[in-house]
Amino acid sequence: MDMKNKCYICEKGDLEKKKIDYNLYEVDLGKFDAEICSKCGETFFDEDVSKKMTEVAKKKGLWGLQAKTKIGQAGTTLDIRLPKKIIEFMSLEKGKEVEMYPEGKNKLVITTE
Repeated sequence: MDMKNKCYICEKGDLEKKKIDYNLYEVDLGKFDAEICSKCGETFFDEDVSKKMTEVAKKKGLWGLQAKTKIGQAGTTLDIRLPKKIIEFMSLEKGKEVEMYPEGKNKLVITTE
């Protein structure tokens, strides 16, 4: 009899093995083996797959894009300095127009054309 593993999160659904597309910062890293819960939809990757995903992310220049910065002040307004890696990834340059909006009280989204 084939015994399926139960979901580690909801503990109700069965984990089904599938190949799924994985994106990081809206960049496709490819298809990877995963286990997906039939009930809650949570996705799990094993350690070897996670290592492969990290390798692909590094090759595509996506590794280490997340960064912390401090809010500064310029006159009566506040400013945020962007790290060089993010500037390069998003092809930002001085004078380029961006749009920003809050997504709740703890997230600021900045988009470009």
